[in-house]
Amino acid sequence: MRHNFSTYTDEKLVFLLRSDKREESEIAFTEVYNRYSSKVHAYCLRILNNNEQAEDIFQEVFIRFFQKIKSNYPDTNVPGYLIKIARNLCLNYKRDKVNTISIQENDVYFEPGKSFENSELLDLITTALELLDFEYKEAFVMREYDGLSYNEIAEVTNTTVTNAKSRVFRAKQKIKEILQPYLKDMAS
Repeated sequence: MRHNFSTYTDEKLVFLLRSDKREESEIAFTEVYNRYSSKVHAYCLRILNNNEQAEDIFQEVFIRFFQKIKSNYPDTNVPGYLIKIARNLCLNYKRDKVNTISIQENDVYFEPGKSFENSELLDLITTALELLDFEYKEAFVMREYDGLSYNEIAEVTNTTVTNAKSRVFRAKQKIKEILQPYLKDMAS
């Protein structure tokens, strides 16, 4: 009898992932991947601003998740746990590499049919994100791109909810400051 795993809660999927039944475990893993892969990939891409590195980290996140889920999965917040793994891997990568700010054509995504100004604005926002301190950039990306709550951001970053809110607010302020001269030019 085939089950519709898409209707299962994350907790039920975690239970099945820990199961000795290989087929159930693999199907449960596929469901977790289908639910959260786009969010994890977007997080890695926004934090690293490099398609190749984001793809490598993204794949490593799910490998580590699968390895850790069997032994020491600490909580029931699957998306938070995946983002926490992604965060740690991104931090390790950034720590090991000397990053330079660069703008690459592949860093900006926009829908066909959108105006040039919108694609230019996305390019400017991507650049502004790269200029932020990591803690502000990370909080902003988690909130605005990944849709995490302030509680989830606080949990992932090991800080308070107030601090998470403050980081997002400051990131928005800094982005506005950085973009202000460009927005005036675009308006005229």
